[in-house]
Amino acid sequence: MDERSGPWWRGVTGYQWLVFAVASGAWLFDTMDQRLFSLARIPALGDLMALPPSHVEVQAFAKIVTALFLVGWGLGGLIIGPLGDRYGRVRLLAISILLYSICTGITALCRTPAEFAALRFVTGLGIGGVFGLAVAIIVETVDGRARLAMLAGLQLLSTVGNVGSALVKMGVDDLARHDLIAAGSVWRWLLALGALPALIAIVAMIGLREPQSWRERKAEGRLPKGAFGAYVDLLGNPAERRGLLIGSLLAVAGVVGLWGIGEYAVDLQHAVFTTYYDGRLAPDAAKAAVTDAKNWAYMLQMAGGAVGMLIFTLIADRAGRRPAFLTCFAAAFVVTMFVYARMQTPADAYWMMPLMGAAQFSLFAGFSIYLPELFGAAARGTGVSFAYNLGRFAAAAGSFGSAWLSTSLFGGFDAPDPLRYSAMTMCVIFLIGLAAAWFAPETRGRPLPA
Repeated sequence: MDERSGPWWRGVTGYQWLVFAVASGAWLFDTMDQRLFSLARIPALGDLMALPPSHVEVQAFAKIVTALFLVGWGLGGLIIGPLGDRYGRVRLLAISILLYSICTGITALCRTPAEFAALRFVTGLGIGGVFGLAVAIIVETVDGRARLAMLAGLQLLSTVGNVGSALVKMGVDDLARHDLIAAGSVWRWLLALGALPALIAIVAMIGLREPQSWRERKAEGRLPKGAFGAYVDLLGNPAERRGLLIGSLLAVAGVVGLWGIGEYAVDLQHAVFTTYYDGRLAPDAAKAAVTDAKNWAYMLQMAGGAVGMLIFTLIADRAGRRPAFLTCFAAAFVVTMFVYARMQTPADAYWMMPLMGAAQFSLFAGFSIYLPELFGAAARGTGVSFAYNLGRFAAAAGSFGSAWLSTSLFGGFDAPDPLRYSAMTMCVIFLIGLAAAWFAPETRGRPLPA
């Protein structure tokens, strides 16, 4: 019988579903933590620095904290990936979850900006370890179309994490409006809730076992030598060195595109929506309308992101990984340029943001599907983690580069044009991804490297 006939979930065992639930749940709450930080960082630093959230010192320190978070994220991936290949991926996944969840919860108790920054750096270490390990565990537990579907599903659920964080924020804000919690403590409640994923770590430690292939390599003495021996194995193989280069370029382009360009769409929305409503509504009503419009734009962007991931998966399954990346990088370049150039009203955002979300997030389904297909079993966690998390360093640099473009190179233009032009300039990163995809090896229909 053709394995492509019938639903992909036919034959998936209960244990395989448990692996998917733990791995994708870890990544879902990982992305939720990222978004909770984005929502809480300005109010938190304003409170800790005893300054208005709009104050230039608060905004400047927030960029530093974000950069530290991204650097910690990148380092976490580079360090924890090889530790997982050597000492056990399930074990290190549980440790990563505990690290990011507990540190997020502790951040709710911090008293100074320095404590806030330090805890976000350490949180980033844990967050950086999750993706590569979660993907490697699924790849080595599930075969065939079910593997592709579950890897895509893992990334698809990241949009649920993003939307979930927005809903949590709305719920906590509502508690503050009804005086059930202090308005100034909203950010503390948001971060305290970020400790809940520690429960997933407990499930991982109790319910999951290391993949069979890892246990066989351990029994035969074929695990990487030393804590970072996986890098030696990875770089010593010419095919895997090439895969590491291609995978890193693809991931850098996608991560910078989302974190260095897409994340700043909310700043453009704020400027555009404020101008739009200030001429039509009273001040208080205008402020509320801007907030509501930004929330709707974000929700629609996430919905578009989910659709984009499904589209990438369909193309990758039917035509191949290279055609999927080529299509989606081209779409990300064209659509992102168009959105930043043409968004003028909330109505524009309501149809433009889903398109941009679909184009940019589609690539992330590709990372979960394609990156593990480039590396052999011995160093798969290391290869995926390195390629995916290298982009965090580039995104941190991209944040500073975007700030320089908007304040220096394009600073003489009337607002919000500096935001538009800086984002459009940075879209060149998608062309780098397009070039990398052109030279990427096709892996559709081929067995995983041994």
